[in-house]
Amino acid sequence: MVALPKSRMTVSQFFDWWDKRRGDERYELVDGEVIAMGRDRIRHNRAKTSTFTALSRAIAKVGVPCEVFIDGVGVSRNTKNFRLPDVVVNCGDVEPDASVVPNPVIVVEIVSPSSEDHDVHIKLAEYFQIPSIAHYLIIYPERRLVIHHRRMEGSETVGASFASRGEIELTPPGISLDVDVLLAEINR
Repeated sequence: MVALPKSRMTVSQFFDWWDKRRGDERYELVDGEVIAMGRDRIRHNRAKTSTFTALSRAIAKVGVPCEVFIDGVGVSRNTKNFRLPDVVVNCGDVEPDASVVPNPVIVVEIVSPSSEDHDVHIKLAEYFQIPSIAHYLIIYPERRLVIHHRRMEGSETVGASFASRGEIELTPPGISLDVDVLLAEINR
């Protein structure tokens, strides 16, 4: 069992602490407090991989200057918070040694029973506090459902739609995600 720091820290202090650890543990920083992340189950990991692949193909198809990241690359809304989405799309350049993407446009969480409350409520509010995030996809693999939260153009308002088939338009960055293919691949 890993002893987590009791004092609150900044993202910079958090990375210094995490870099000194050995092992494959994953952590997030929430309001300065270190939170241990659970292990992936095979179903969850397959869903992340399928989502990564679907987004990568959609980006390649239209040739936008974006890149998809998985496992360990995160987003930060301020100096006290660092989150690890299951999948994140960054548009523009990134530093190869960075742990935080500078321009996240799409974030994705794959819902598991232990994460549902945080994914649906808490992370929704946190992710849209990052100005560059335009889309938040919440995927329910077992329900064959994708909830698409999107920033309404020119405002801070967020709209939501539900999809179990068809396509989801993700503009920016100007890609389309085939929900039928994504869910079929996730549930193989």
